[in-house]
Amino acid sequence: MKDKLNYNLKGLVPVLLLVVIWESAASLNFIFQNNFLPSIKEIIIEFYHLITNGVLLTNFYSSLLRVLAGFFLGTFFGLVVGILMGWKENVDQFLGGIISLTYPIPALGWLPLFIIIFGVNNLVPILIIFICCFFPMAYNTSAGIKRVDNNLINAARTLGASEIKILFTIIIPLALPNIFTGLKLESGMAWRVVIAAEMVAIPTGIGALMMKAENLVRVDVIIVCLLLLSVMCFLFEKTIVFLESKFTDQWR
Repeated sequence: MKDKLNYNLKGLVPVLLLVVIWESAASLNFIFQNNFLPSIKEIIIEFYHLITNGVLLTNFYSSLLRVLAGFFLGTFFGLVVGILMGWKENVDQFLGGIISLTYPIPALGWLPLFIIIFGVNNLVPILIIFICCFFPMAYNTSAGIKRVDNNLINAARTLGASEIKILFTIIIPLALPNIFTGLKLESGMAWRVVIAAEMVAIPTGIGALMMKAENLVRVDVIIVCLLLLSVMCFLFEKTIVFLESKFTDQWR
């Protein structure tokens, strides 16, 4: 317990150092009458104003809905495809080439094509998030299932277990560490790509708010949005880590 406390305290040192450097730089801006970098106090005040006038909550709600829709759809279909590729060799041979060709393409690389096909609407960022979630899940799930010890599968078959029972009681549980690796990879990426997509294609959301703030040279608003993005990425990743510890400890 003491070691953990010391570790956490050491982790606070860089944060405190950053705060000191930030405030010092903001003070220099004030001395030279340059408002490029707002102080932490100014950022907190602007955060309060954005909350009370509803601007931040409205745009955050739009981004959150897009992230959740793309995240759950990409996770579900990635899980299904990954299970089929890892479990059935003929499916792996059929889809493996397509996955290998399309996985290296950055999710945002599809943005211009989706805008041409679907226009500027909510479907575009959801599809971008879907892609960035689908591939890590499909790839990691397939890899995890392929690593399951065949001796365990053969033993279950010898004892009379059906293929479906083997899949859900042996293969998938033993592949959970890889599945959660895919979840952790996509949880942070979902927020990163939605911001980028909203900057380009959508008039609402945190990314769109940042672009409006850029046009008005409102650095404080941009920093508030960046901090909110950081918090959401952190919360998503920590939630996945918590679920991983609950579901995989018994299998390790």
